Amino acid sequence: MTPETFLLDRHDWVPNNPDLPVLHYHEGLQQAGALAPDDAEELLGRNGWPADWRNGIFSWHHYHSTAHEVLAAYDGRARVILGGPGGREVEFATGDVVVLPAGTGHCLIEAGSRFKIIGAYPAGQDWDICRDAPDEAMLRRIAEVPFPESDPLEGPDGALPKLWSGT
Repeated sequence: MTPETFLLDRHDWVPNNPDLPVLHYHEGLQQAGALAPDDAEELLGRNGWPADWRNGIFSWHHYHSTAHEVLAAYDGRARVILGGPGGREVEFATGDVVVLPAGTGHCLIEAGSRFKIIGAYPAGQDWDICRDAPDEAMLRRIAEVPFPESDPLEGPDGALPKLWSGT
């Protein structure tokens, strides 16, 4: 699978990640044969990204300074803004999987009534919720979040290790 990739520069009070691109796997769950929520969670966990929750996306801007995040849509559609206020609008549809590097802002703009996602993080990374501009210590912490050892959909031979190791 080849994800769409893009970098997000620091924007407004949101640090984003200047080195690691966002990865958007359009219909990634379908391609992996794991569209049912339980199947998707099993796939993510098998690839080192244990599922942490099922729900939606917060409707306020935030980022995580201590973990990379996977958002895997298993039903419905939504529009999300990545990168902070005025950032990049992204359409989420059933089966889409988005990998957000630590520091990447995200916020729900609107969602259909059926929109549901799984949130997952690399094994051993505990997430926080940040809603303020980072200080220098937080920027260092974001830069030092370890790279995941595998792609959430295809494991160690997937796109993520290749795309993030060359940065």
